[in-house]
Amino acid sequence: QVQLVESGGGLVQDGGSLRLSCAASGRTFSSYGMGWFRQAPGKERELVAAIDWSGESTYYADSVKGRFTISRNHTGNTFYLQIDSLKPEDSAVYYCYVEHWVITTPHYYWGQGTQVTVSS
Repeated sequence: QVQLVESGGGLVQDGGSLRLSCAASGRTFSSYGMGWFRQAPGKERELVAAIDWSGESTYYADSVKGRFTISRNHTGNTFYLQIDSLKPEDSAVYYCYVEHWVITTPHYYWGQGTQVTVSS
Protein backbone atom coordinates (compact mmCIF):
# COMPACT_ATOMS: atom_id res chain seq x y z
CA GLN A 1 0.00 0.00 0.00
CA VAL A 2 1.36 3.38 -1.00
CA GLN A 3 1.78 5.82 1.84
CA LEU A 4 3.02 9.40 1.70
CA VAL A 5 3.93 11.30 4.83
CA GLU A 6 4.74 15.01 4.78
CA SER A 7 6.79 16.81 7.37
CA GLY A 8 8.50 20.14 7.84
CA GLY A 9 5.58 22.51 7.98
CA GLY A 10 5.17 25.09 10.69
CA LEU A 11 4.93 28.74 11.60
CA VAL A 12 7.53 31.03 10.11
CA GLN A 13 7.95 34.77 9.73
CA ASP A 14 7.64 36.66 6.50
CA GLY A 15 10.87 36.18 4.53
CA GLY A 16 11.77 32.96 6.28
CA SER A 17 12.41 29.49 4.89
CA LEU A 18 11.08 25.99 5.33
CA ARG A 19 11.95 22.62 3.89
CA LEU A 20 9.04 20.25 3.39
CA SER A 21 9.72 16.55 3.05
CA CYS A 22 7.55 13.77 1.69
CA ALA A 23 8.46 10.21 2.57
CA ALA A 24 6.94 7.64 0.22
CA SER A 25 6.64 3.96 1.01
CA GLY A 26 4.90 0.88 -0.28
CA ARG A 27 6.60 0.43 -3.62
CA THR A 28 9.53 1.61 -5.72
CA PHE A 29 9.05 5.19 -6.88
CA SER A 30 11.98 5.65 -9.23
CA SER A 31 9.64 5.85 -12.23
CA TYR A 32 7.04 8.09 -10.59
CA GLY A 33 6.52 11.79 -11.04
CA MET A 34 6.13 13.77 -7.83
CA GLY A 35 4.96 17.14 -6.74
CA TRP A 36 3.32 19.48 -4.28
CA PHE A 37 -0.07 21.13 -4.20
CA ARG A 38 -1.28 23.66 -1.69
CA GLN A 39 -4.67 24.83 -0.60
CA ALA A 40 -5.50 27.87 1.46
CA PRO A 41 -8.89 28.40 3.14
CA GLY A 42 -11.47 29.53 0.62
CA LYS A 43 -9.12 29.05 -2.32
CA GLU A 44 -8.75 26.41 -4.97
CA ARG A 45 -6.03 23.82 -4.78
CA GLU A 46 -2.92 24.99 -6.59
CA LEU A 47 -0.13 22.94 -8.10
CA VAL A 48 3.03 24.70 -6.96
CA ALA A 49 5.83 22.36 -8.06
CA ALA A 50 6.40 19.05 -9.78
CA ILE A 51 9.35 16.92 -10.81
CA ASP A 52 9.49 14.07 -13.28
CA TRP A 53 10.74 10.57 -12.61
CA SER A 54 14.27 11.40 -13.77
CA GLY A 55 14.57 14.53 -11.68
CA GLU A 56 15.61 16.46 -14.75
CA SER A 57 12.34 18.20 -15.55
CA THR A 58 10.58 20.47 -13.10
CA TYR A 59 7.54 22.69 -13.07
CA TYR A 60 6.79 25.70 -10.87
CA ALA A 61 3.74 27.88 -10.61
CA ASP A 62 4.44 31.48 -11.54
CA SER A 63 3.63 32.55 -8.00
CA VAL A 64 6.54 30.55 -6.56
CA LYS A 65 9.21 30.65 -9.26
CA GLY A 66 12.56 31.67 -7.90
CA ARG A 67 11.50 30.94 -4.30
CA PHE A 68 10.52 27.25 -4.30
CA THR A 69 12.78 24.37 -5.27
CA ILE A 70 11.62 20.79 -5.68
CA SER A 71 14.05 17.89 -5.51
CA ARG A 72 14.07 14.16 -4.96
CA ASN A 73 16.56 11.60 -3.77
CA HIS A 74 17.92 9.02 -6.22
CA THR A 75 15.51 6.29 -5.15
CA GLY A 76 12.49 8.56 -5.36
CA ASN A 77 11.36 7.50 -1.92
CA THR A 78 11.80 10.97 -0.50
CA PHE A 79 11.28 14.31 -2.12
CA TYR A 80 11.47 17.84 -0.90
CA LEU A 81 10.17 21.33 -1.34
CA GLN A 82 12.57 24.04 -0.28
CA ILE A 83 10.62 27.23 0.31
CA ASP A 84 12.54 30.48 0.61
CA SER A 85 11.48 34.10 0.92
CA LEU A 86 8.14 33.02 2.35
CA LYS A 87 5.22 35.40 2.08
CA PRO A 88 1.96 35.47 4.04
CA GLU A 89 0.14 34.42 0.86
CA ASP A 90 2.12 31.18 0.91
CA SER A 91 0.17 30.13 4.01
CA ALA A 92 -1.72 26.95 3.16
CA VAL A 93 -1.86 23.23 3.70
CA TYR A 94 0.76 21.64 1.47
CA TYR A 95 0.10 18.19 0.05
CA CYS A 96 2.62 15.96 -1.66
CA TYR A 97 1.64 13.48 -4.32
CA VAL A 98 3.15 10.87 -6.59
CA GLU A 99 1.98 10.14 -10.10
CA HIS A 100 2.25 6.85 -11.95
CA TRP A 101 1.08 6.22 -15.47
CA VAL A 102 -0.36 2.86 -16.47
CA ILE A 103 -0.48 2.97 -20.25
CA THR A 104 -2.58 6.12 -20.74
CA THR A 105 -4.12 6.42 -17.28
CA PRO A 106 -2.47 8.41 -14.46
CA HIS A 107 -2.77 7.19 -10.90
CA TYR A 108 -2.21 9.53 -7.98
CA TYR A 109 -1.41 8.99 -4.34
CA TRP A 110 -1.57 11.78 -1.76
CA GLY A 111 -0.17 12.66 1.61
CA GLN A 112 -2.25 13.98 4.47
CA GLY A 113 -0.93 17.52 4.25
CA THR A 114 1.28 19.75 6.35
CA GLN A 115 0.36 23.26 7.44
CA VAL A 116 2.55 26.19 6.53
CA THR A 117 1.72 29.49 8.18
CA VAL A 118 3.63 32.66 7.40
CA SER A 119 3.23 35.56 9.80
CA SER A 120 3.65 39.12 8.62
